[in-house]
Amino acid sequence: MLCSSARNRGGVQRVEGKLRASVEKGDYYEAHQMYRTLFFRYMSQAKHAEARELMYNGALLFFSYNQQNSAADLSMLVLEVLEKSETKVEDEILESLAKLFSLMDQNSPERVAFVSRALKWSTGGSGKLGHPKLHQLLAVTLWKEQNYSESRYHFLHSSDGEGCAQMLVEYSASRGFRSEVDMFVAQAVLQFLCLKNKNSASVVFSTYTEKHPSIGKGPPFVQPLLNFIWFLLLAVDGGKLKVFTVLCEQYQPSLKRDPMYNEYLDRIGQLFFGVPPKQSPSYGGLLGNLLNSLMGSGEEDDGAEEAQEDSSPIELD
Repeated sequence: MLCSSARNRGGVQRVEGKLRASVEKGDYYEAHQMYRTLFFRYMSQAKHAEARELMYNGALLFFSYNQQNSAADLSMLVLEVLEKSETKVEDEILESLAKLFSLMDQNSPERVAFVSRALKWSTGGSGKLGHPKLHQLLAVTLWKEQNYSESRYHFLHSSDGEGCAQMLVEYSASRGFRSEVDMFVAQAVLQFLCLKNKNSASVVFSTYTEKHPSIGKGPPFVQPLLNFIWFLLLAVDGGKLKVFTVLCEQYQPSLKRDPMYNEYLDRIGQLFFGVPPKQSPSYGGLLGNLLNSLMGSGEEDDGAEEAQEDSSPIELD
């Protein structure tokens, strides 16, 4: 077995050497077609590890020569190997997928297709929204690209509350108004809670309020909305409906700053305080679609409250 493995590895290295020489000479099309031919040959022989390694290294090679289309195609073949070989999810593989994602043209449709397929693979093709580790890696890449809204989406589906908070501080400082510093973190906390991720909700709040240069030391805070979020996190731990109800009533002036806040709180009331769901929601149209996507349609088992990856679909603007 060891001798066979060593021979296979040596064969892959020799093939890679020839393909690299073609690319270095500028014979991109010919090299690309040869990669594809070898891919299907390896797959037909069930040499899945060799196929994945060859496609991954080939994609990196094409990226280094700015051959985006060829690189993206081989990146998709990496995913095809993972899907067809039923490869188990490991951090090393997730990191390699995130590496390919980071090298793709930020505006290419191939990048959108790649990340969608990678996330689906990372949860075994289930209806869930992707492995939290992969979401975290994607979030960091998008943060570096200053694509804050997309980064925020992926952080919400990770378990990295601290990273999310640091990104939001930068997002707020560079793109937001000073009067909105509290709203950046309030939305994130409420959405983390709607996704039943209490731990990340708490971490994102404490980290953001500690690190944001425009927020004074607290609690209590100068901004009423921040005090509300602080009390809400305490109330969620206590689970007492009366405390939650009084809290929402007392802070209505702050909660009216964004029409979504009370809708999020309706869902939080159901999840943590036993409030029955509304029979006929008053919202509709685009707002209704947003809420259903975030909080309703894909609900998993309530017993999985502590599992960060257990979440409903979410759409963000």
